[in-house]
Amino acid sequence: MFNKIFKFRYLLNLSFFIPLIFSFGKRSYIAFDEGFYALQARWILDKGNWTIPLWWDEYVLDRTIGLQYLMAKSQDLFGRNIFSAYLPTLLASILMLFTTYKLHEELFNKKYAIISPLILATTYLWFDYSHLATQDIIYSFLVTIGVLALVKIKSKKNKLYILLFGIWIGLAFMMKTFLVFVPLLSLIPYFFLKKNFLFIKFFWLGLLIGFIPFLFWTISINPYLDKNIIFYLVEKFSFLSSQNTFTNPFYYYFWNIPVTFLPWSFFAIIGMMYNISQSRENKYILVFFPLILIATLSIFSTKTPYYTLQISSIFSLNTYAGIKYLFNSKKYSQFFIFTTSKIIPLFIFALTITYYFFFKDSSNFNTKENTFIILGLLFFGLSWSLIKQKNSFKEILITLIIGPYLFTSFLLQSGLFTDRSRELREKMEYVASLDIVKNQPIMVDKKGINNPRSQSKIIRIALLTPKLGKGLDSINQLKKTELAWTTDLKTTQNNDDFYELIYENDVLNPWKLILKK
Repeated sequence: MFNKIFKFRYLLNLSFFIPLIFSFGKRSYIAFDEGFYALQARWILDKGNWTIPLWWDEYVLDRTIGLQYLMAKSQDLFGRNIFSAYLPTLLASILMLFTTYKLHEELFNKKYAIISPLILATTYLWFDYSHLATQDIIYSFLVTIGVLALVKIKSKKNKLYILLFGIWIGLAFMMKTFLVFVPLLSLIPYFFLKKNFLFIKFFWLGLLIGFIPFLFWTISINPYLDKNIIFYLVEKFSFLSSQNTFTNPFYYYFWNIPVTFLPWSFFAIIGMMYNISQSRENKYILVFFPLILIATLSIFSTKTPYYTLQISSIFSLNTYAGIKYLFNSKKYSQFFIFTTSKIIPLFIFALTITYYFFFKDSSNFNTKENTFIILGLLFFGLSWSLIKQKNSFKEILITLIIGPYLFTSFLLQSGLFTDRSRELREKMEYVASLDIVKNQPIMVDKKGINNPRSQSKIIRIALLTPKLGKGLDSINQLKKTELAWTTDLKTTQNNDDFYELIYENDVLNPWKLILKK
């Protein structure tokens, strides 16, 4: 009887996340980075090459094939559709939420353990990347499971968790290569508390098991290369370490993290300040680990928002601690209640009214998307305005969660985070319906891929092309009755007898579909 109740409670907890994880509308890719990976996964299936990442017929040697392999294998097993391509990210998202739940149990207690993953699921950064087919959520889950395994190691007898801590390192390296050394470096202070486990054979066995996919891939790809793949990966790392388009000032994360962790940033900061004065072991994970990681990333030249996804679970735990501290504080409790129930709702209502009257018509969102945005904001503001001084801690937690929960649920179901290239998808659905296109491969004139804009468009166009042909160095290589995407207007205009324009549209511009007569 008790086991049935226990299982039902877990199923009920899982059901809370359905509106935050599963979208019931159509999907479409953005170009970078998920479209790039999705296109490489498509070429794996089209060409049967499961070893080398491709860009048309050229090798891409600055990254591993980990994510592309998972996306291709998922489509191979469950059908060649966009939902199957998202399954690896979807599964990693669910597992990361569960791992956050278990971390809450370990570092705090089982009571309110559901709150931390709910906080995580409603933060902007995690919510955004959990609906992108990139390796960032998968990598962040692996880091989080590594932290959980480390926390679970109480003695040398915890062989399973020692093994698991070794395994995640190699798997994470297969996802993001040298970035794995950042969380490892950040966990060094905690290693000193449990340093003995590093000398146990189960850790080294786990390390070997985790690196098996990378080692197998390295052996498989080397016959095609003039030097070991590790040298190409080092070159990419050197590029990211030097001045490039993703270089940002050292203080980048000091403003970026509070923005991308909305609406929980303030509580997370309070929680970290509170946890630094608490138990000796917990603060190494909850405070020193994220602070060292942020400091390390700040030194690195390349800085992007998703680099901090790997500590988003830790931020969620600190958020819970921050809310609990403010609620119990005699000094700050009234300020906490007043700000969350009056100031923030007033700001949200003002933002909603401003958007409705001044920006709604000028945005590119359709009626459905605008409706869901406005309803989500209104429910968010209304929820937090119901917080009262007399509420219990449980009531405060529930009310605080409901606002962001409804807002993010509405955003997901609106399609804004899943159907990110809606207009282009709609135009390509029309192109795919043309009789001349059905069952006929469409080539791509690679000469048109000469800037980020045209590259972004052709990645998404190629993914939505029913039967994608090969890349051409010039449209002069086209044979009679063959179709191609091209930007070479001069050639087609000066040779009306040889080329027929089949389809063009501002959304697909500069790419046009032509036929060689």
